[in-house]
Amino acid sequence: MIRLAFALPLIGLLQCDRDETVSAYGAADQTWTLQEIDGQLFEASALLRFPADGQIAGNAPCNSYQATISAPYPWFEIENLSATRAACASLELEGTYFAALMTMTQSEVSGNVLILRNEAGHEMVFKAVE
Repeated sequence: MIRLAFALPLIGLLQCDRDETVSAYGAADQTWTLQEIDGQLFEASALLRFPADGQIAGNAPCNSYQATISAPYPWFEIENLSATRAACASLELEGTYFAALMTMTQSEVSGNVLILRNEAGHEMVFKAVE
């Protein structure tokens, strides 16, 4: 019984390092392509990946980007977003993409669909690239 009393806190400490973000719940090992924002077809290419615990990366219409995430699933919060600074014809759509992505607060993974949404009712729908 005494051994168990010492082992339980250690087991709890080991669990603290586990990834609890959306990547641990079906989003990792996939490349997600944006299909729509707020029900409107997104007319450019935007990709989202979860390359490591607590990280996102991808390609917006013009630039590649990366950021950190730490909120436990189903919550979603992006921090420290950085992107390259190339210009292209789709720069306005890129601004729309980043503005929407930064406001997302919840995530849901269902098979090959990833949905990001926020309390205001805005939504981004991604589909896994096959």
